Order: sequence, then structure tokens, then C-alpha cells
Amino acid sequence: MATLYTQRSSNIRKTWILMTGVFVFIIALGWIFSQAYDSPGILVFAVVFSVLLNVTSYWYSDKIVLAASGAKEIQKSDNPELWRIVENLSLTAGLPMPKLYIVPTVAPNAFATGRDKEHASVAVTEGLLRIMDKDELEGVIAHELSHVGNKDMLVSTVVVVLVGVISILADWFLRFSFWGGGKKDDREGNQLMFILGIGGAILAPIAATLIQLAISRKRESLADMSGALLTRYPMGLANALAKIEKNPFPTQGASSATAHLYFASPFKADVDDSKQTPFFVKLFMTHPPIGERIKILREMSL
Repeated sequence: MATLYTQRSSNIRKTWILMTGVFVFIIALGWIFSQAYDSPGILVFAVVFSVLLNVTSYWYSDKIVLAASGAKEIQKSDNPELWRIVENLSLTAGLPMPKLYIVPTVAPNAFATGRDKEHASVAVTEGLLRIMDKDELEGVIAHELSHVGNKDMLVSTVVVVLVGVISILADWFLRFSFWGGGKKDDREGNQLMFILGIGGAILAPIAATLIQLAISRKRESLADMSGALLTRYPMGLANALAKIEKNPFPTQGASSATAHLYFASPFKADVDDSKQTPFFVKLFMTHPPIGERIKILREMSL
């Protein structure tokens, strides 16, 4: 059974496994290219690129996510009420005050990012601030601060960069193979690269999806429960989810690579719980169905 402490240890392990896996994956691609085109320089480039990618993922992935979402940092004077809510909940949770950001989109949502609690950032959308009352906003913020306390953020943020790069590499791999890069007279090499390019283009997006699925949906359920315990009012979070379920707008600035970071799925089709979600569909969702999350929170309030 997942607990706060097992989740923290699991997230640390997942971060290192993901970074190591991508490091090996890119070097393996470089070796294939270097063998097919008899160019050791390609392997050297792959090693250097892999190291730089992992360094960037660890130190700068949060900045990449914030920039991609269009988030703007605020100070206390910009929104005193939001600042006080985050400050009070941070003190209750025993966490440093994170940096605060607002995302200019009408869709109600939020996310936390950063490599550790000392470098955490919490972003909320303008839409969230417009429709939530104080108890509901506290519930959402407590959920995001639980991600900080549970050490969910690093593995969740690192995977954004890694998934994006894998997708780009797959596309580049296919294009390079299709146009017959390398020696023009080496037909066997070009044919091999073309076959590998097609295979890479098919398998890389699947690998990217599996990486995102490694960011277990259990972390969202655990953050819901941790957030409810932090505010001691589960219905605040449940009511916030109910409002988001009725939201007709997708979250601007979100993508398939960053979807798992958000409080609720940023894609409207994924948050519609008007029908029972099939088991197979759940396997490929970044979040548990909202209806299930609300049900658990309501049971906690009884």
C-alpha cells in the first residue's frame, strides 16, 4: 500500500532510473548511427548530448515547464489572498514558501514544479482564481504542496524534458533515415538506417507514453489524501474538482508532455466523467477519473 514515505523513496528511484534509461537509450542510438556510417564522431556526440540532456533535465526542467505554460511569477502585493493561503499551508506542512506563478488561461488548473522543496514553484491559472472560493482554493494549493512534500515534483518535471526529447529524436531519426544520411554508396547501411528509423519512429512515442505511465496515477490519489489531511477539510478539494469537471475549456500552454503535472487533466475530453471510464482507457490516463477522486474525498469527510 502506498504511503507518504514509500512514495518519496519511489519517486527518487524513478528519477534516477528514468535519467539512466534515457542516457543509455541515446548512447545506443549514437552507437547504431556510428556503426552504420562508420563515424566514431557520432557516438562521441551522443555521449555529450546525453550528459547535457540529463544535466538540463535536473537543473532547468522546472524553468522549461514554467516558460512553456506562460506562467508569470508574482509577489505578495500582486495577490495578497493567494500569497497568504500558500504561506499558511506551507507553514502547516513544514515546507519553505515556494515561488508563486499565475498562468494566463481561463481554464481552472494548477501545478507544482521544481527539483526539491527548497526550489519549488506553484502555479495556478487565472481561471482557477476566478471560480474557486477560499476553501476550494486551499484544497487545490494543499494538493500541490503535497506533491512538494511527497517529492513528486522532480520525477514529474524531469520526465517532461525526457519525453519531449525522445519524441524529437524519433522524428529526426526517421527523417535522417528517409533522406539517406551518411554515405551515398553504402546501400546496406542506408537500408538498415531506414528500417531502424521506421522502428524508432513507431517505438519512441510508445516509450514516451510508458515513461509517463511510470509517473503513477497513485501519486495524484496520494496528493489528494495528503492535501485533505493538510486542510482538514476534504470537501474543499472535492468541491474544487467538481467545478473543474464542469469546466468547458482546455488549459492553454499544456501539452501531452506536461499533462501529468497538472492538478487535473488539462484536456477537456479527459476530465469528462459523464460515463464510466473503461479500464483500458484508464491505463493510458495521466490522472484518475475526477469522479473517482471526488468519491474518495467525500468518503474521507464522513
